[in-house]
Amino acid sequence: QVQLVESGGGLVQAGGSLRLSCTSSGRTFTSSSMGWFRQAAGKEREFVAAVSRGDGNTYYADFVKGRFTISRDNAKNTVYLQMNSLKPEDTAVYYCAVMGTGWGTLIPLYNYWGQGTQVTVSS
Repeated sequence: QVQLVESGGGLVQAGGSLRLSCTSSGRTFTSSSMGWFRQAAGKEREFVAAVSRGDGNTYYADFVKGRFTISRDNAKNTVYLQMNSLKPEDTAVYYCAVMGTGWGTLIPLYNYWGQGTQVTVSS
């Protein structure tokens, strides 16, 4: 069983930055690709970014390209999401997730999820 714990959310003004962390308790972290998703109130959960196992390739949703950076520290079983130039529309609960087999942005590809951390960006 894999447990994921996110942290680092909070309230920030537009243009500010936050860094989210997600620590995995599972022993399969280094062999798993990881992703970040978000869900705003009244909206569906959407893909934000992913980082592959092994070579650490990254992929981003268009709306965060150039502003967000995903990274991982395998020694700490932790994946990060550095968020810069935040906008009010980035307000959401952010979730990290473990990707199962394959690679992609679709929710069914991810088989373990954290509890989420709230990010609120004020205008």
